[in-house]
Amino acid sequence: MLLEIVCLIAFLIFILHLKHKSNNDYWKVRGVRGPEPQNFLSLLKSMLITKAFIGDTIDKMYDNYKDEKMIGMLGGRIPILILKDPDLIKDVLIKDFSKFADRGIRLHEKVNPLSAHLFSLEPERWRPLRKSLSPVFTSGKLKEMFSLILKSSENLEAYLTKIVQENQNSIECRGVTAKFTTDVIGSCAFGIDINAFTDKNNEFLRMGKRIFDVGFKRTLKVRLMQTFPNLYDFLGFLLSDTEMDNFFVNLIKDTIEYRKENNVVRHDFVDLLRNMKENPENLGNIDLTDNLLAAQANVFFAAGFETSSTTMSNALYELALNPSIQEKLYQEINEIFQKSEINLSYENVKNMKYLHQVFQETLRKYPPVPFLMRCSLDEYTFFGTNVKIPKGQRVWIPAYSLQRDSKYYPNPEIFDPERFNDEEVKLRHPMLFLPFGDGPRNCIGARFADYQTKVGLLKILKNYKVDVCEETPIPYVNNVNSFLLRPKEGIPLKFVKIN
Repeated sequence: MLLEIVCLIAFLIFILHLKHKSNNDYWKVRGVRGPEPQNFLSLLKSMLITKAFIGDTIDKMYDNYKDEKMIGMLGGRIPILILKDPDLIKDVLIKDFSKFADRGIRLHEKVNPLSAHLFSLEPERWRPLRKSLSPVFTSGKLKEMFSLILKSSENLEAYLTKIVQENQNSIECRGVTAKFTTDVIGSCAFGIDINAFTDKNNEFLRMGKRIFDVGFKRTLKVRLMQTFPNLYDFLGFLLSDTEMDNFFVNLIKDTIEYRKENNVVRHDFVDLLRNMKENPENLGNIDLTDNLLAAQANVFFAAGFETSSTTMSNALYELALNPSIQEKLYQEINEIFQKSEINLSYENVKNMKYLHQVFQETLRKYPPVPFLMRCSLDEYTFFGTNVKIPKGQRVWIPAYSLQRDSKYYPNPEIFDPERFNDEEVKLRHPMLFLPFGDGPRNCIGARFADYQTKVGLLKILKNYKVDVCEETPIPYVNNVNSFLLRPKEGIPLKFVKIN
């Protein structure tokens, strides 16, 4: 029996090896330069042992082909085209969007019931869902939510007062900012007082950490899904997280049912989901299951929780390393609080130019998503080239590398908010700053993330000066197992109360 199993495994590896070799000349025949494909054993090894953050891996390739408009590579055995030229990127994201409306993400809904969310969905379901969910992200809606964001920032302020007294030497920023963004998302999106600052065993915080877990099991699951998707359809259930799936499905079902029975209307994200459920005819032929509704809640929570909290902690990290920038920002914050004696307003935050520049520069240096994904819906020839790609071609846009290219951003490792003054921004190609993507399939929650992050930073920096401490990681090291950009460890900083 053991011999038969060994022979079966050997046979499967041989078949996969042959399939892997079948695309080795894919880019060569199309006249696109790029790295030599990995051999099969190296591919298997990279599935189990990740040595570099994917953004850094692409960045190295980006630098190795400096004069190329595009680079051809194989991700496993899947051909991927990396676009470097800003004009070609604009064609894909905006001008010819209809031909690249798909992200090319293969869904595994039976294994991962929450995977069919707005970020990953194919165009047929994405379009009506995006249209239905967009009203909750308008500037008018954000103004209505602003008082809720402020309330969470007051909780953050009280929490910091307590922990700074208990931890004089250093505080791990990412834990603090994650509590804040969880509190905001719970209040604004789900109408729930989560108590993230006081409840150590908070379920939302626990689920947020599990979504972005970078342990071995999670990493293996992602690698298997990306490299051998057919095999994942059979074996993925062994690695599924049914507890998390059930948490979000039951959360949305129970909240919608409660609001219906008690005639509760909040005009928030859950109310939009409820409206979709009660009026499925507005979504055409979409099968609006509980799983599909829960998937939209899951991705909104995940994106708002992780990307904003990481951006906040990255901003604090850079301000600690650059005290002169921190002092300039403090002066602007102090001026705003002197003008608004009672509370901050939406307009106050909107008018803070230097805070916006700090926010933008943080996203330039640390874009949460290292590359944008698109997939061709038909044959396509790139303007001004002889490169023709077939239907179904994966195209990646390396935001991390573009935003750290010294050709566009001199001395890219230096944190310099002046890169985003009005004059500098006008001189740059708009496709050279893509932390939220661009075009119709950009980040739906970009405006929400903007204000959530800024209000959190305002409350912290109004009261505390942040400084480096012995535990602060210098230089910043990216987590190799994470798809999103995040530090390898935490970001411990010293918080000094401003009198």
